[in-house]
Amino acid sequence: MLKILGGVSAVFVLAVVFVVAIAVGKPDQFRVTRSIVINAPPEAVYVHLDDFRSWRAWSPYEKMDPAMAREYAGPVSGRGAAYAWESEKSGTGRMEILQADPARQLLIKLDFIKPFEASNTATFTLAPKGQATTVTWTMDGPMPLISKIMSVFMSLDTMIGKDFEAGLRDLKAVSESPATPTE
Repeated sequence: MLKILGGVSAVFVLAVVFVVAIAVGKPDQFRVTRSIVINAPPEAVYVHLDDFRSWRAWSPYEKMDPAMAREYAGPVSGRGAAYAWESEKSGTGRMEILQADPARQLLIKLDFIKPFEASNTATFTLAPKGQATTVTWTMDGPMPLISKIMSVFMSLDTMIGKDFEAGLRDLKAVSESPATPTE
């Protein structure tokens, strides 16, 4: 019986060492990026990005828990605008616009507090394409060891990417709509 337990323990230890060895070799930073072409000028898209109150109409994270507590601070839009949330389903965090280049780019500091702590950067880039706009949503951040270990078993790009794709589809619908009131 002790030989069996010893053998099982040895296999378990080897498996853990193997996973950690793979994780240590992963990059120290992650990047998730998705794009979509929206049939609207950059100005018509930008208004839905630089006012966090407008995110309720298109953000996939807003739809996870419509009852989440929200708090807005600073200016309504542009540099310094901030948004904090607390939710049973989507955790607790805060975003603040660091740079706002109207109708071109928006740089956001994104801090998660619960269920895990992380500080990332989200960037929205708008590029005119004829009468349309290519919108690119990117998130960058550090990959601590625990995140690297988790990435051995699941793809951060796939997990976050599907949310970005859904959000961009909804941003497209809102931006292409003739009358889109913001909240």
